[in-house]
Amino acid sequence: MLVKLAWRNLWRQKRRTLLTAGALALALLLSLLTRSLQEGSYANNIDNAARFATGLLQIQHPDFGESQSIDDLVPGAPRFIEPARSLPRISHVLPRLESFALAAGEQRSKGALVMGVVPSLEADYARVAERVVEGRYLTDDDGGVLVGEGLARFLELEVGDKLVLYGQGYRGQTAAGLYPIVGLLRFPMPGIDNQLVYLPLPLAQNLYSTGDQVTAWVLHTSPLSTLPEVAHKLAAHYPSQRIRDWQDLAPEMAQQIALDRAGGVFMIGLLYGVVGFGLFATLLMMTLERQREFGVMLATGMLRHKLLGLVMIESAFISVIGVALGLLLAFPILLWLYLDPITLGGDTGEMIRQMGWDPLLPAMIEPWLFGEQILIVLLILALCLLYPLWRIYRLDLVSALMGGGHAG
Repeated sequence: MLVKLAWRNLWRQKRRTLLTAGALALALLLSLLTRSLQEGSYANNIDNAARFATGLLQIQHPDFGESQSIDDLVPGAPRFIEPARSLPRISHVLPRLESFALAAGEQRSKGALVMGVVPSLEADYARVAERVVEGRYLTDDDGGVLVGEGLARFLELEVGDKLVLYGQGYRGQTAAGLYPIVGLLRFPMPGIDNQLVYLPLPLAQNLYSTGDQVTAWVLHTSPLSTLPEVAHKLAAHYPSQRIRDWQDLAPEMAQQIALDRAGGVFMIGLLYGVVGFGLFATLLMMTLERQREFGVMLATGMLRHKLLGLVMIESAFISVIGVALGLLLAFPILLWLYLDPITLGGDTGEMIRQMGWDPLLPAMIEPWLFGEQILIVLLILALCLLYPLWRIYRLDLVSALMGGGHAG
């Protein structure tokens, strides 16, 4: 009886019902847009930074993270990485051999970060080929190297010159080699541009005498939200190795995002406060307008707890209508922003573009994001209902029938 009565009460005052549902829909629409764009920008930045440097996940020797030693390696054979390749959410798998060496030209020398890679895989994943500003990109069986433009300028070397690499190899062996420079790379970050040397993986393994071993297997997941699940599965497949995610590999970036997210949460909290205040005013107005109606119900024998139940059922119906309306409004907008992200312009867009990233602000569409915002909006509704329900519970029958409706 209460459910039927509640449903009929909603449509006796369509304007009031639609006003309250509209306030809920607006709250959900604004919160979804804000959070979706916020989380979408984080996911895009994390994806860009991962491709540029560390990857989202790495399989490493347990001691390599602290030692950074060429002695702490993992197998580079295909059979070692096969369990990881079989996981459905992994989109890229790349072997890398990273170490340090003294890079020298005819007159000068400087410490360099040497990265042995599979050029075809890096071109697809990190878009390294797009950073070549002079010469050509590497082939997988190349005998030459790519050098950061800043490092080449310091060493006074050009494309076609020979680069000497000298350092310590696997198990204390001497690592020394002479390689032709086939191309120069330009990176927007001086710390990388001034010290990076790329060479094909077989050449790096020969230089450092590592055999068929690598310092890390770099993996990428799609979408980003599947990362914890994939990391857990990898840990089960590789119990003797260390699985490191991007937060562990790039803690500075993780801290920056955490701080920015905290600021975003504060701003969306203000949004919730403004919308919640409007919703509270709407619900209170609805309650005050119906004082006489509630008085008549109580006078004709309805118990107070049933009256409270009736109002809560009405609110539940309104919340369903409001959430459905909010989703109906928000989803097409979010889908459009997901398929056609906002392109950042001006100095910010140019700076991002120079880093080799896409200056985009995409929306994130994930079930947990929708569920989180729906839950928060419903919680705001429940909080806004507390005072109106208290007013109804304390309603003075005589005053309500006379039109005053004072709380007793």
